Amino acid sequence: MINVFDFFSGCGGSSLGFQNLGFKIIGALDSDRDSANTFQHNFPKSDFINADIRKVKPEDLSDTIKKAGKGPLLFCGCAPCQPFSNQRKISPIIDKRKTLLSEFQRFVVFWKPDYIFLENVPGLQRIGSSCDVFKKFTNKLSRLKYNFDTAIVQASSLGVPQKRKRFILIASAENYKISSLQSIIDRYSGFFPKTRDFIHDLPPIIAGETHPNVPNHTAAKLSPRNLKRIRNTPEGGDRRDWPAHLKIGGHKNYKGHTDVYGRMEWDAPASTLTTRCISYSNGRFGHPEQDRAISVREAARLQTFPDDFIFMGSLNSCAKQVGNAVPPLMAQRISECFIQG
Repeated sequence: MINVFDFFSGCGGSSLGFQNLGFKIIGALDSDRDSANTFQHNFPKSDFINADIRKVKPEDLSDTIKKAGKGPLLFCGCAPCQPFSNQRKISPIIDKRKTLLSEFQRFVVFWKPDYIFLENVPGLQRIGSSCDVFKKFTNKLSRLKYNFDTAIVQASSLGVPQKRKRFILIASAENYKISSLQSIIDRYSGFFPKTRDFIHDLPPIIAGETHPNVPNHTAAKLSPRNLKRIRNTPEGGDRRDWPAHLKIGGHKNYKGHTDVYGRMEWDAPASTLTTRCISYSNGRFGHPEQDRAISVREAARLQTFPDDFIFMGSLNSCAKQVGNAVPPLMAQRISECFIQG
């Protein structure tokens, strides 16, 4: 059994994927309190460090790793992706979060885990030489004699009903083997997961409503004007379908950002879910037919979380946790590299 410690765990998407394949989640670390509560609720047997990684010493993991006993050790490091995202609003050079990969590296150097899994948005590997934390990280892996493989993976190709590209790195220590990421991508090629297959059976609710029997099946409120807008948006449509009196001034002659105020399509994957995935005005997050944005539970299903995975915190916090998560099914299928090598 492979023992997993999940850094920057968030709510636990990666951990759930690893657990689904039989790995043991021994512990996790994240600075967000609501994410910590969610993780601890869903992984009650795992240790948790609710702290900024910059204030944690590698030695602080000693008790957790010792308690786990024998078995290969895997470090999962899915640092917050915003410093490397195309949607970032500040330069990555001045974004202190980019140093989080270097912080993760401290733990790798100290513990020398048998396996490493790293996930981020495409762009992590392309940061310029003046702040090339990724190149420094891979150079360190090479000096420590790790074997590693990288790829940009489309989540929908692994069965996740979402157009979500992610940069993946997997690595193994000198005496361990891993399969190539391409071998896993090829194994699941041909998938075309649909939004319909994941959310169509959830009971209908209206904007601002919480379903009494389905956990986290809560939809955000809509203003009267936005309610009129979504009623004038067909399945797969967007703001371009509105009558003139409902259009926003700055958008009337603007052709870009057509996902904003959009509805999903039943028979296609969803667009990339973000931290505002339950907001009608922040992306193509409108329900395919109901007059509201998708609920937290629908977003969670589109990220491949099961209904018994409960999210803790405010509505916006839950949405942020879902949007930031690694889709469990994606993590599960990529983790096959560690047992097929």
